Amino acid sequence: MSIATDMSVTLRLPTRTLFEGRAEKITAVAPNGAFGILPNHIDFVTALVPSVLTLRQSNGLEEIFGLDEGLLVKKGDRVVVVALRGVRGDDLSTLENTVEASFIQMDEEERQARSALSRLEADMVRRFAELQRPIL
Repeated sequence: MSIATDMSVTLRLPTRTLFEGRAEKITAVAPNGAFGILPNHIDFVTALVPSVLTLRQSNGLEEIFGLDEGLLVKKGDRVVVVALRGVRGDDLSTLENTVEASFIQMDEEERQARSALSRLEADMVRRFAELQRPIL
């Protein structure tokens, strides 16, 4: 049995991949508290709460991400994290501003999309109602 020195990590959002690379250590927050993962950690799956996820890469650099709720799956030397929303930060002091600005923009885009969908649904219902009317 070989001892792994790092893990393959992929962090995915619904529309894109936020990070893909190697890491020596991951820290994240689950509903029952914060945890860390090292390369030879047992395989597991956990939900993630809105929080900060950190990665220490194989080259020693640390990456930080602000994530919305999501899921983390570790199997062997692979870790896949999926989240509804997420942003990469330069450091903890600027991450809060980045998360706030990015998530506010995403909320506005979602609101506009829901509004457009509501208009389409109302138009479709109106057209179906017109089809049911008897032709004189």
